[in-house]
Amino acid sequence: MIQRIQTVYLLLTFVVTGVLMFFIPLWTLNTGKAFYFMQDQFYTILLGLSTMLTIVSIISFKKRQNQFVMNRLNIILNLILLGLFVYRSLNLSGETAVNAVSVKGIGMFLPIVAIVLLVLANKAIKKDEDLVKSVDRLR
Repeated sequence: MIQRIQTVYLLLTFVVTGVLMFFIPLWTLNTGKAFYFMQDQFYTILLGLSTMLTIVSIISFKKRQNQFVMNRLNIILNLILLGLFVYRSLNLSGETAVNAVSVKGIGMFLPIVAIVLLVLANKAIKKDEDLVKSVDRLR
């Protein structure tokens, strides 16, 4: 399981979505307080689903096709999350709003890192699947 490169990519994705989001703020509000994903229930649900999909994908290493599909769903989920982050930062960028975003944080772009890692994992899964199919053809 761990010797396969896609498992390493998926573990890194877990670290990005499940661990780093607790420590890196999405943005800083006008009041100077950092805004973390836990302060919005919708962001918490989406990141929880993304982390759960990553864990299930790591566990189902024997079923490559299911792993591939779960990673695709996770990519779509992270794209939705990224879109929500960008929309929120662009929509509330004015300083007149009560909860305006004054300083954008690096945490807002962590879904991009997760998407890149998931795409790399899917490429490795596809390569493994092609290798297995070519060996089966030779038998």
